[in-house]
Amino acid sequence: MIENAILETLEKLPDSLKQEVLHYAKFLSEKYTQKLSGDEVPLKKRRAGTLKGMFKLPLADDFDEPLEDFKEYME
Repeated sequence: MIENAILETLEKLPDSLKQEVLHYAKFLSEKYTQKLSGDEVPLKKRRAGTLKGMFKLPLADDFDEPLEDFKEYME
């Protein structure tokens, strides 16, 4: 069984490595538990072309000019 193989391998390791194995096992356990509880937010798949038509090229001649809203800040 896999449990026996894990235990046999652990017995051969020094205590410092046993501690690392314990931390990793806890990490995997928490990760698995989160997936089961649905805490993870599913990633939305990106779709090409969703912003099509939002930007017009060529850019306006005054594109690099300061905005009126920032006039006070720029002074």
